[in-house]
Amino acid sequence: MPAQQRGPAIHSFKTWDELEIAYHEWGERSATEIPVVLHHGFVADAPTNWHATGIVGALLARGRWVVGPDARGHGLSEKPYDSTRYGEQAMARDLAALVDHLGAERIDLAGYSMGAIVSLLFAAADPRVRRLVVGGVGAGVVECGGVDRRAVSNESIIQALSAEDAASLQQPDARSFRLLADALGADRRALLAQASSVYRGGVALDRITAPTLVIAGEEDPLAVRPQVLADAIPDGSLKLTSGDHMSALADPGFTTALVDFLCMPGLDEQ
Repeated sequence: MPAQQRGPAIHSFKTWDELEIAYHEWGERSATEIPVVLHHGFVADAPTNWHATGIVGALLARGRWVVGPDARGHGLSEKPYDSTRYGEQAMARDLAALVDHLGAERIDLAGYSMGAIVSLLFAAADPRVRRLVVGGVGAGVVECGGVDRRAVSNESIIQALSAEDAASLQQPDARSFRLLADALGADRRALLAQASSVYRGGVALDRITAPTLVIAGEEDPLAVRPQVLADAIPDGSLKLTSGDHMSALADPGFTTALVDFLCMPGLDEQ
């Protein structure tokens, strides 16, 4: 059966602080293959963010080996309720542990929203990233030190996740996170722990050596002025696509841009 028609193999590893982190693996692995590692956004998990949107299938069609972790507190991974065990910086350390676990000397990396911050933090500190794609973020990374919460405040997301009835919520973007959590059967208590620990420490964007593509939906309130972010990365470029924060990933242009960038001919020489 062709690889793109098979479901993922699901594995796990222990983190630096002894949490069990699940990861999904698609495609054929070989000793010389450079994996594409995909880090999902807040509330979602790897299959929802990357497989259901067709991105995994498009990468498999180009012959790539694809790995997608479920971040701590999400998907099939362990879900502590202590907020001190969350934050994108902790997840970047989890990502390093995953790359060690895979035994990969180089990776191609993509992250969306929360996962974009995780990926930027990792790429700024770890030279194993060959190519980097970040989506769902923009000037907020430079101006706020992390995910942009000026249009959708962290307080509104915490309120949305805490509400007894999602129908009572007035802020549409915050409500969309709650509706996604309910649709996925997510552990809202674990998500609240992450929402209380969102990283604001800034990212050393000037230390990212990997060619980097920023992809932003034109109607995404969390990815405003994405050119500011692309310009702050030494080898950064920008691709705009249609959609808001929840829908941009499903736009075919997002998939095309990501896959073409990560599968560009000549990468083996870099």
